[in-house]
Amino acid sequence: MNRPIHFGEWMPAIATVKTMDEEALANCRRAFAAQVLSKEGVQSDDALLRAFATVPRERFLGPPPWKMASWCGYVDVPSGDPSVVYQDALFALQHERHVNNGSPSLHARGIHKLALRRGETVCHIGAGSGYYTAIMSLLVGGDGHVTAVEFNEELARRAEDNLRAYPNVRVVRGNGVEWPRELTDAVYVNFAVHFPAEPWVERLSVGGRLIMPLGVPDVDAAGPTGLASYAGFFLFCREEHGYAAEYLAPVSFVWAEAVAGGFDSYRRLEAAFSRGGMQHVRALRWKTARQGKEWYSEADWGLVFGM
Repeated sequence: MNRPIHFGEWMPAIATVKTMDEEALANCRRAFAAQVLSKEGVQSDDALLRAFATVPRERFLGPPPWKMASWCGYVDVPSGDPSVVYQDALFALQHERHVNNGSPSLHARGIHKLALRRGETVCHIGAGSGYYTAIMSLLVGGDGHVTAVEFNEELARRAEDNLRAYPNVRVVRGNGVEWPRELTDAVYVNFAVHFPAEPWVERLSVGGRLIMPLGVPDVDAAGPTGLASYAGFFLFCREEHGYAAEYLAPVSFVWAEAVAGGFDSYRRLEAAFSRGGMQHVRALRWKTARQGKEWYSEADWGLVFGM
């Protein structure tokens, strides 16, 4: 469990939309936080519970009308009251690109597994408009620091505006596979890609954690469609002599916008997902020769089964 954080010690000033009673909206956020953490069985993480109950999600979605994702596409939310966004649902950031403010329960699980502590440094790759960046900034506190990297120019601009109230956050408009630029305690990746980028792995400090959606794109005749067809959340932890690995869950993420891949790699990784067994992965082989049995293998890296 993460160490509880008393947000009264460090808390940014946040402007909220005043379309409903402030106390009622605060209660709504608390109920939302309890719901999404309970769904993932992490309700005992007091720091994460407080962060989800504190950050105003509506601020990061932009002005209403909001669009909510459904099985048949997007539907317009027929209310501008901010209470409607406090449900475990996807809301569009750029609906034409299928870019959403992702599933709160999924990110509750991911951020919980990232096990952020006060004073740590975090690199949030694919930060979108900054909602989950803000949650992580509260977890590391005023002594910590979060670098939010977003490739899309419009989203990076929105994130910068949204996160001005969070003094421990820096927003970078850049290619996420090129960050972090220095040793970092945690890296949280929010787009799907078919390989772990070198900086994500090599710039983790000892004890550092990386969570990323490893997968393959949905491909048609014109190339990747912008969505991942197979993807899984993986956790990697840097140890003194190597990297531990754990498969967390199947996920659906937008495909990496600035990453080119090879169809041979896509096919091999898709075949690995189709065979199953990823829950038995226990280590990341990184720039060493293959020695044990692997769930997935490339020349310079692989995902190794437990012995």
